[in-house]
Order: sequence, then structure tokens, then C-alpha cells
Amino acid sequence: MARPAPGSAGDDTVSTDVPARLDRLPWSRWHWMIVIGLGTVWILDGLEVTIVGNIAGRLSEKGSGLAVTAAQITGIAAALYVAGACAGALFFGWLTDRFGRRKLFMITLAVYLTATAMTALSFAPWWFFTFRFLTGFGIGGEYAAINSAIDELIPSRFRGRVDLIINGSYWLGAIGGSLLSVVALNTDLFPANIGWRLTFALGVVLGLVILLVRRHVPESPRWQYIHGRGEEAEGLVTEVEHRIEAEKQTDLPPPGGEITIRPRLSIGFGVIARTVFTKYPKRAVLGLSLFVGQAFLYNAITFGFGNILTTFFNVSAGDTGYYFAVIAAGNFLGPLLLGRLFDTLGRRVMISSTYLLSGLLLFGTAWLFDRGSLDATTMTACWCVVLFFASAGASSAYLTVSEIFPMETRAMAIAFFYAVGTAAGGISGPLVFSDLTKSGVVGDTVLAFCVGAALMTAAGLVAVALAVKAEGRSLEDIAAPISSASRSSAGSASASGPARA
Repeated sequence: MARPAPGSAGDDTVSTDVPARLDRLPWSRWHWMIVIGLGTVWILDGLEVTIVGNIAGRLSEKGSGLAVTAAQITGIAAALYVAGACAGALFFGWLTDRFGRRKLFMITLAVYLTATAMTALSFAPWWFFTFRFLTGFGIGGEYAAINSAIDELIPSRFRGRVDLIINGSYWLGAIGGSLLSVVALNTDLFPANIGWRLTFALGVVLGLVILLVRRHVPESPRWQYIHGRGEEAEGLVTEVEHRIEAEKQTDLPPPGGEITIRPRLSIGFGVIARTVFTKYPKRAVLGLSLFVGQAFLYNAITFGFGNILTTFFNVSAGDTGYYFAVIAAGNFLGPLLLGRLFDTLGRRVMISSTYLLSGLLLFGTAWLFDRGSLDATTMTACWCVVLFFASAGASSAYLTVSEIFPMETRAMAIAFFYAVGTAAGGISGPLVFSDLTKSGVVGDTVLAFCVGAALMTAAGLVAVALAVKAEGRSLEDIAAPISSASRSSAGSASASGPARA
């Protein structure tokens, strides 16, 4: 509970055990509600990106109802979506830290729903491009608001696996987008100017379902007590405890400690920047390395995926979607099967090993491809193995930046590193890899693979040196809030044991 700190110099400090009470909760239906209400947005992102890539050819055809070329869809529209995601992450990330997680994750979903619905109604290229930007704007905001809320509501001993699986669910959306496009673009079922619109309409329907669940997701009690709403935080946690005790038919164990803070209504951007880059410079380097490394590895493969199959292995353009579905499944299985190890073996071991393994395996794939030892099936199998590890690593990048900085900076830190990684993938990626993988020269594609593999490997080495041992630890133990006044005699707010440096 929250109360004035004993022995404090003034009456502006409050001691609270809210973080410890949240971290010692057993897994329950309440946590499933959070995962479904917040985590499923990544499925929408995967659906969006895959659908646009798959409908590019149809939109460029006569009778589609939209006078655009395939190059404009994969070029201008894709770049605007990326730019919108970067801008939305930064804009909504700042608002999320200032005004709360719940308020913003409702707003960002509303932005996404509105923009996607308007995209389905596109009648001119400028309209389509405008709402692709705004769709990305909403999705980018979702990343900041959702990741911060999830990490603050999920118990510390489950945080790693839950975060990884949720971020990896992007690939479920990618699989769904591929299969949906096959049906919606079938002119025997839907007219050419209707089918592609239905793909976006389905995104709206899924978003509305998520909205119905999300309206029951509460504000983060951690955000509430930091911002002077201790009574609200206390009431919310007490209600959740009673619900879980009734569900489990048992009493909860006592919390493991308290933290003393000075509640603040807002914290300036300058304070946030100084905290992230001056107080935690090694962690900032770690975050940048992880995001840039995974962005370049993914773009080394995905920007040339279709061209490599059609140019070097004579796969029909109409069949590449099946290969993509297989690769997407491998991407999802990585976080799903490896996620638990991030909470047991630990962050440093798993982050560094997934990055290093995926980088080294891509080097191996490049060598086999250069020798002419691969066909379409074995190339796809190699990609699946590489991305099985890379997907877990990429998901751990989001986990890392969401838990290694103070609570007041969390959403903004996620937004900043996400924007850097997304820009690297969406801007530098096409410039570096597009021409290489389209040239038809084996050596150019090998070079693209090696660039992505080298940066991923380098990020893995950075993780070996700088990764933070965050497994099983309270967020307040990993990085004390800016508003923290002192620790109680009980130690950290973690229910898992004493504080560690």
C-alpha cells in the first residue's frame, strides 16, 4: 500500500509496495485479458504489412479502382507507412509517459482503426498514401503504449516469455495476411475493385474486437503511483488481488519490499533524455545495437525474398506466398519455443546467443548460396532456421529497451529505439538491399546476406558485454524510477530476492 515515508524530510515522499504486489501475483485470467487486449496488436501489424505487399500487383491492374503502380505501392506507400510508424512512436511515446498507458493505447488503436477504414475507401493515390501514413502513425504509437503497459502489468518471472511471444505474434498476422490475400484477390470470388478493400476491412473488424477487450484493461498502477495517484493504484491492485485469490482459492504470499518515491505529475523531455543517454549510456548502446542489427538482418532477407526465389530458383511469382508462409511460421515458433529460456537461462545468455546464432547461420547460408548448393526448398529451410533464432532475438530487443530504463522514460525509450530500428529497416534497408537482390548476380545477393549477418553478429557481441541481467527482477530493481527517493529496509520492490547491480 502507499503511505507517507517514515522519517522523510518532508511530506512529499510516499512509500509503496505496489510493484512487489504486482510481481508476486500468480498467472491468472486477469493476465490473459491483458495479453489478449494489448498483445494482439502485433498481429494487426503483420497483417497490414503483408497485405499491402501482396495486393501491390492487383492495385496496379486496370479496374482496381485505384490508379497506382506496383512500384508506388512497394515504394511510396511502404515508405510512408514506415515514416508514419516512426513519427507515431515518438509522438505517442512522449504522450504515453506523460498522460498514462491506458489513455494512449485506446487513442492509438482508434487512430489505426480509422486510418485502415479510410484506406479501404481509397479512390485516389493521394488518399491511399495519406492513410497508409496515418495507419503507420497509429501502429507506431501502439508499440510504445502497449509494450510499456504489458511490462508494467505482467509479473517479473513471466515478463520475458510473455513479451517475446507477443512481439513474435506479428508473424501470425503475416501468415493470416498471406492466406487472406489469396482469397480476397481471387476474382472468381470478388470483383477486382472490391477484394483488396476487403483485406483492409478485415483489419478493421479485428481491431474492433481487440477494442472490446482492451476497454477492460486498466491503467498501469506503476504509472499511477509515480504520478501522484497512489489511492487509485492501491485500489486497483487490491481489486486484482481479491479477484485472483477467489480464482485460485488461496491467499497470496506477502509482497517482498517497498519503494519510496516523490510523485510527479510530469517529467520534462530533457530529464528523460539525460537519464537514458547520460545515466545509462551502455544500455543506450545496447538498445541501438539490438534494434539496428535485427533490422538489417531482416531486410537482408525479406527485401530480396521474392526476387531470389524467382530469379535464381525459377519459382513462379504466384507461388512465393507459400514459401513466405513457411518462413513466417518459423519466425513465430522462435519466440514461442525459446521465450521461456529468457526467464530461466537469462537475458544475457539468450539475447547474445540468438543474435550470434542467427548472424552466423546467415553467413553459412550465404556461403552455401554462393557455392550453388541450395534450391528453393533448401534455401527456404535455411531462412527458416536463421529466422527462428533471429525472431526471438528481435523480440528481445523490444523487451530489453522496455525494461532497462526508468519507468518515467519507458514509453519514450521504446519509441526512440523502435523508430531508429524501423528507420534503419524501412529507409536504409531498401537503399542497401533492394538493388543487390534484384541484380540477378549471385555475388550481390551474397553481399546483402553478409551485411545483415555482420550487423546481427556485432549486436550479439555487444549483448555479450552489455546485456542486463533482468530475468526475475522487478522493473524498479533493474532501473530505479527517476522519482525514487530511497529504498526501504526490505530492499528492492522485487519479490524474487535482493537487489542486484
